[in-house]
Amino acid sequence: METDTSTHAEPTPPTATAVATPPTAAVADAALRLGVEARLAPVALRSLAPCAPRSGRARPVTHLGSVDVLLETIDDAAPGDIMVIDNGGRLDEACIGDLMVLEAERAGLAAMVVWGLHRDTAQLREIGLPVFSLGACPYGPRRIPPAGRRMNTAFLDGVAVTEGDHVFADDDGVLLVASDRVDEVVELAREIQRVETAQAERMRAGTSLRDQLEFSAYRRRQAVDPELTLRSYLQERGGAIEV
Repeated sequence: METDTSTHAEPTPPTATAVATPPTAAVADAALRLGVEARLAPVALRSLAPCAPRSGRARPVTHLGSVDVLLETIDDAAPGDIMVIDNGGRLDEACIGDLMVLEAERAGLAAMVVWGLHRDTAQLREIGLPVFSLGACPYGPRRIPPAGRRMNTAFLDGVAVTEGDHVFADDDGVLLVASDRVDEVVELAREIQRVETAQAERMRAGTSLRDQLEFSAYRRRQAVDPELTLRSYLQERGGAIEV
């Protein structure tokens, strides 16, 4: 039997942000602690179906009424990117449907965020790619699309998105963090999530959150020092709670 001596390229190790994406709540808390700006996309953007947290480099585009700019964006994207489409928040037309979402899913994109509407809802659920939008509409674009090159920027009701941004999205909403601060935010967000998961497990095992935080001791100290906050008390003890 001949031995296969051919060499195969080793897969590129995933980046820190590609593994175990933390939920947006933990990302928001981490950004707040670090003093990093995590821009909140409009809360009207909702996930079409429940989904696990997703994150990826932003691939923004302004929709001009034609699918060519969307296809260009997918063509230029890398697997794991998140496509962000600015359709001006229009509520009279959908700018993506099943074919465009399937194309993005086949290209390996992690999600799509649409400042506008989608259609083909049943098919989109079958495809399974997370889609965040303002809702559904049966009409596609009815405008005469203007000529022009793709604009690789997007605005989500005034929140600017560029290719220098990283997107975090889940059932709680969409956050944008500058790419050069992502790793530190993700590292702390995972630690916050680890601590809170452990706290929840202890609660289910019978230890209340008040007992874990020694809340009665806090109340005694706070009665003497009304300026003492729970956050500062917990920081003294090396603990924390966000919500």
